[in-house]
Amino acid sequence: MTTDTIDHATLERLVEAGVVHGAKIIGQPGGWGVVIQYGMTERGLAAKRGALRIFRKFETLVAYLKDIGIAKYQVDASHFDPVAQKTDRKRADAAERMKNAHEAAAYQGWLTQQVQEAIDDPRPSVPQSAVEAEWAIERAALLKRAESMGR
Repeated sequence: MTTDTIDHATLERLVEAGVVHGAKIIGQPGGWGVVIQYGMTERGLAAKRGALRIFRKFETLVAYLKDIGIAKYQVDASHFDPVAQKTDRKRADAAERMKNAHEAAAYQGWLTQQVQEAIDDPRPSVPQSAVEAEWAIERAALLKRAESMGR
């Protein structure tokens, strides 16, 4: 496959302009790549991070191309190796990220419930002046106690 790439947004604009005249689906170890043909140029479709995008399933690639507006293409399966496909796609960092996201969502739900219960509490609120008066009495008692202990 070619090392020059084209991103999704550019491909969409080229298809809208009607300048894409073909695509080649090329089998790779582990999946399928696609080369877009427009003008005198051929470019491989890039993933978001810039490397060539590899589709694990042929059907996913076909649906992608059809959604963009490319319904005709050539297929080269000579280098396709289904055995080379990764069978274990677990990523520890992704699993940890999802675990943390679920914990955060659960905490957010709990916190929202606690706040709503406090808002809906039928007991009367304590005025700030009452709290300040009570604290002044408590503070005076603490100071008196500290003085009696020699501090």
